[in-house]
This record gives sequence, C-alpha cells and structure tokens, in this order.
Amino acid sequence: MQRYFVSSAEMNDSSVTIIGDDANHIVKVMRMEIGDHVICSDNQGRVALCEITEIDRDTVQTSIVESIQESKESPIRVTIAQGIPKGDKLETIVQKGTELGAKAFLPFSSSRCIVKWDEKKGQKKTQRLEKIAKEAAEQSHRSRIPDILSPVSFKSLLKQAAEFDYKIVAYEEEAKIGETKRLSELFNQMAPGTSILCAIGPEGGLSEQEVDELKEAGFIPCGLGPRILRTETASSYILSAISYHFELMR
Repeated sequence: MQRYFVSSAEMNDSSVTIIGDDANHIVKVMRMEIGDHVICSDNQGRVALCEITEIDRDTVQTSIVESIQESKESPIRVTIAQGIPKGDKLETIVQKGTELGAKAFLPFSSSRCIVKWDEKKGQKKTQRLEKIAKEAAEQSHRSRIPDILSPVSFKSLLKQAAEFDYKIVAYEEEAKIGETKRLSELFNQMAPGTSILCAIGPEGGLSEQEVDELKEAGFIPCGLGPRILRTETASSYILSAISYHFELMR
C-alpha cells in the first residue's frame, strides 16, 4: 500500500490532508479514487491507515481508519558522515542508506574531495537529497525520514562528533592489514538507542593526517572486511552489518 509523509499540521485525530506533489502523485500517477486507502505518517512516529474521502485539483482529503503500530526504525541511531563524492553518488548513498535505516546524513568536505560546494550549491543539493530520502523512506515503509544535514567542513565534522556515543571511520589501510574485529567489538558494546557517527572518505579516501585528527577526536578506525570498497558502497556495508547484528540476531 502506498505510503505518504505529511506534516503534523496536516494530520489530526480523525483525518489527514495530503497536498502538493503527493496529492498529484495520488491522482495523476496512482490514479486513486474516493474509497481507496493509503498509509500516512507524520514523520514523528505516528502512522495511520487512511481512506480517501475527497479529491480536489491539488488536495486529497482522507479519514483515518485506524492507527498502525509498527517498529521500522533501526535500534541504533546511525549518522553517515560522507566525504562529498563526484556526480550523483551521494544521491545513491542517501537512497540506499535510507532503505537500510540511517537516521541522518552529513556531507563533509575533505582534502581529497574533488567536488566543492558553495553555499548556494549546497542548499540546492540538500533539497534534492531531502526529496530522495523522502521517496526512499516511503518506498521502504519507514516511519521517519532521515535528516539531510547541511554540508560541513572537516573541522566542523570533528566538533560535531562530540555529540555521539560512538564514532568510527572507515579506513582502507586497516582493511589492507587485515583488521576485521573492531566493528564487531563495537557492536557488542552498543545498546539499543545508542548513537554512532560513521565517517567515510570520498573517492580518494581520507589523508593520513585527517585520520590522525579523527582518532584524536575519538573516532575508531575500522576495516570493512577484506576487500576495498568504493565510497558509495561503504555506508551500505556498515548499515547492513548494524541491521544484521541488532535486528536479525536479537
């Protein structure tokens, strides 16, 4: 069943109003009619089965049939700090990361980032990524849309890291020397509700100096298996490992 996110103001105790692109999607793409059902979420944890009662040109009115109790969010609050990659790779990272349960995405600039975002470009990119995250959250039936945080500098990333319970950096040099235990050891220490910041470098990786600064800020360097992963693959690996450990094995 099709799922849509609405604002808290559009969802009350008995009805939900769907507007804008979502209303257009219901009418023009899904070709739904009065009496059809959709699932609506207020992005704050409230989810309801709704019946369409009225369709206007750019508004769809629904009545709440029943509330839905579900547990779709990861028990570990994962923020992916991603060194800005080339092309549309960040869009793929956000889309797949949303499906796999990430709580937030934090793009950052580092010395080996080829792509540079100014304030205007960063704002436009963030809006695009927010749309991708919303669509991926709807497709994967999540209860919440991940946060797309504004791009930051490497030094700002180091400062924000203090807010998290755990911090890791995916470092290919650790994989090359066969490091395979740190990620698993960390998972065994973590409890549901824990927050973790996962730093991943761009295509060229992180410099040795940057890794040293991350270590000083409390980041633990981890290998992600015996193979060297592309930057757009690393976050999916981490999120999949977290889901396996905390959702399938518990």
